[in-house]
Amino acid sequence: MPTRHRLDNGLTLLHEHQGAAHVVAWQIWVNVGGADETPDEAGLAHLHEHMLFKGTERRGPGEIARDIEAHGGEVNAWTSWDNTVYHTVMASQFAREGLDVLADAVRFPRFDPQELARECEVVVEEIKRAEDTPARRASRDLFHESYQAHPYRLPVLGTPESVRATTRERILAFYRKHYTPEAMTLIAVGDVPLESVRAWAEQLLGGDWERQRAPSRHRALEPPRAGRRVHLVPDEAKEAWLNVSFAIPGANHEDVPALDVLAMLAGQGETSRLFRQVKRGGRLVNEISAYAYTPVDPGLFGVGMTLPGEKMRPALTESLRTLAQLVAAPPSEEELATIKALVESEAVYARETVQGLARKLGHYETSLGGYEAEERYHARVAALTPEAIREVARRYIDFDTAVVTGLLPAGAQLTEAEVHAALDEARRAPGVATPARRAQTVPAAAMPKLKGTGPEAGRVVLETLGNGATVLVREERAVPLVAMRAAFVGGLRFETEETNGITTLLSRMLTRGTTALGAEEIQHLMDACAGSIAGAGGRNSVSLRAEALSRHFDRAFTLFADCLLDPAFPEEELERERHLLLQEIAAREDRPSSLAFDGFSRALFQQHPYRMPQIGERATGERFTAEQLRAHHRRFHDPSRMVLAIIGDVNGSEVLERARTLFGAAGEGPQPLPTVPREAPPAERRHVHRPLARAQAHVVLGFQGLTLFDPDRYPLEVLSSVLSGMGGRLFTELRDKRSMAYSVTSMAVEGIDPGYFAVYIGTSADKREAAEAGMQTELRKLLDAPVTPAELDRARAHLVGTHEIGLQRNAARAAMLALDTAYGLGLDNFEHYDERIEAVTADDVQRVARRIIRLDRPVGSVVGP
Repeated sequence: MPTRHRLDNGLTLLHEHQGAAHVVAWQIWVNVGGADETPDEAGLAHLHEHMLFKGTERRGPGEIARDIEAHGGEVNAWTSWDNTVYHTVMASQFAREGLDVLADAVRFPRFDPQELARECEVVVEEIKRAEDTPARRASRDLFHESYQAHPYRLPVLGTPESVRATTRERILAFYRKHYTPEAMTLIAVGDVPLESVRAWAEQLLGGDWERQRAPSRHRALEPPRAGRRVHLVPDEAKEAWLNVSFAIPGANHEDVPALDVLAMLAGQGETSRLFRQVKRGGRLVNEISAYAYTPVDPGLFGVGMTLPGEKMRPALTESLRTLAQLVAAPPSEEELATIKALVESEAVYARETVQGLARKLGHYETSLGGYEAEERYHARVAALTPEAIREVARRYIDFDTAVVTGLLPAGAQLTEAEVHAALDEARRAPGVATPARRAQTVPAAAMPKLKGTGPEAGRVVLETLGNGATVLVREERAVPLVAMRAAFVGGLRFETEETNGITTLLSRMLTRGTTALGAEEIQHLMDACAGSIAGAGGRNSVSLRAEALSRHFDRAFTLFADCLLDPAFPEEELERERHLLLQEIAAREDRPSSLAFDGFSRALFQQHPYRMPQIGERATGERFTAEQLRAHHRRFHDPSRMVLAIIGDVNGSEVLERARTLFGAAGEGPQPLPTVPREAPPAERRHVHRPLARAQAHVVLGFQGLTLFDPDRYPLEVLSSVLSGMGGRLFTELRDKRSMAYSVTSMAVEGIDPGYFAVYIGTSADKREAAEAGMQTELRKLLDAPVTPAELDRARAHLVGTHEIGLQRNAARAAMLALDTAYGLGLDNFEHYDERIEAVTADDVQRVARRIIRLDRPVGSVVGP
């Protein structure tokens, strides 16, 4: 249970001990957001998020991030309409150092005028990046039309004009007005005792801050909606974006639990009404979802969808009819019971990571009056009846006051008159009947629930089954969850130009029907386990992953085995998935950074399959047949080649016995694997440029990299860490000092065959040439001189720390164990990663830089104007 403590100056401290991993999350929630700004302060709350990392009385620009990363941590911030949150997560042995950095940032920022001018340009780049993204444009229009008076209608980022108009005097006045102790909540979650947290908080955040109390909130009230609003605009997006919203109360209203359940029933997950009616049944949309957005002030109940432009009219009509059915009739007892279980399980999944739990506590404490509100929330959910869900639907789904916004690509077919006609029909109609669900049956005999603690707790147990399959089990008792991952070598690496994209399509089809179960039944069964299941195709592998509450392990594991061993690849489901895949391929131009990496791969790899996009091309996607998928599955997914990892709150001995039963049968026998062509490193400079009318240019510059088996991969990871991150050279030189970008980074991507090392930047078109030159300058420095001892220490600590942070979840550990074993790396990478990184020297980094970075023959890819 959390413990609350208030300092004498009014600052609230909330602590919860979590000892499963030796990490700690610190979060400082400030009760000010974009909706608290006056007209001449537009964007200031978000600009603070940037400026508090730009130097304090004790730390210069960039030192905040470097201090955190030097202690193996991650630091960042976010701004909403209601809050600004500064957060870090790191090894618990450095907990005080982490709090010292955050406290210094929020209490003693410098707001240096030159740094402010530079950071304003960075925020302008962030705004341009948002304007280049269809999802952000669609969200902007939705909120601008849904609110007429309340400041939720305005963008949190501000505008380029408002940001550039910021002065030091204005931002300092905003800071002194809103950043006061009683307006702040410190959240501490992790392996750190309450006594230490209290003492550090008193030392670092206590005392008199010598400023007045923050003003109470005075926001413009949103008047009741008097009618409908429709806003449809032509857009350059490759798919349509359509949103419908209805007015609902804010976070503290007693109807919020029912509204959340209504949103899940309507459009969250594959068993939801909208998914079944509009996406699966009607094939009218690419994606569709419903949500209850409940901030501090009145929020929105909404439906959002992406879809082909020519289907906007029928998709809107069918979506509104589905909502009308929720108004007309209550859900079934079965539907409501499943959703209640999913709501309950979300609280369990949130406890897997310290940062996830800290964020949940922060939300309840600052927006709902205290963390105790969570218990009341779950009690209200448990007490809901089907009739209560219908009543809340009738109260808030008002088709006469709906707001409809849309981005219309070329050829889209939807007019304002047609929107009104669809809303009128939904208002008059009794709704549509929801198709009956088939009985939920498990395709194998059930065994008793697994109990107890076996001798395997805390260590990995490996067993090779008689058919050659490898099973790995590790007991983890911190949370009542279990994760499983089955992996096979394959993926893009085994594809050709004629079969490009088959791994992606096959992995999605694994959960789309077996001999015994249909696609909907699979999802219903997984929902009943309060879990999830999905295939995953990669560059070097294909896998199936699943998570569930551990009390449902046997049902989930049986279903997992059925999907993996006996997929039916039904024709109807194949056509659905093919349609969605082709729409995803068509929408690639809406993701220009992805296009830049596609171009880079094509230029770098001219023989190897790594040159191709993982989702494939339209020509191949249109041709795949069910028989091709079955043949591919038989060839590459024989049980003898499987590595299965299971981690969680289970009994290891009993899991192994169950694995022998489900997976021990012999397959058809392994078939020969294809010969993959070797790729020589480029012998010349290569450069590709794809023109695209966007505000930003996206630049990738890179080189052939290393394999997973090359010991130099560890120095290369350190090299990349020296460049990337908020404390890295690229961020410092190109973003902090020269304001060239919001996003700039580097990456080392290894494979079974040599991968790549690359740097990336998204920048204004007029800054592109300077940005490319700047990236080359930073790369040349690595060749000319060793990295400094401080840089080396920071990079190594950051890699080791983030490795630990990233492995908090059972699913992450299961994935690493399964994939490392499948690739032939064994368990050493999992167990000895830290020591291999710590052994890297500055000479190693420079040696590997000279091996990889060939500035006389770089490969460059640009997408943009």
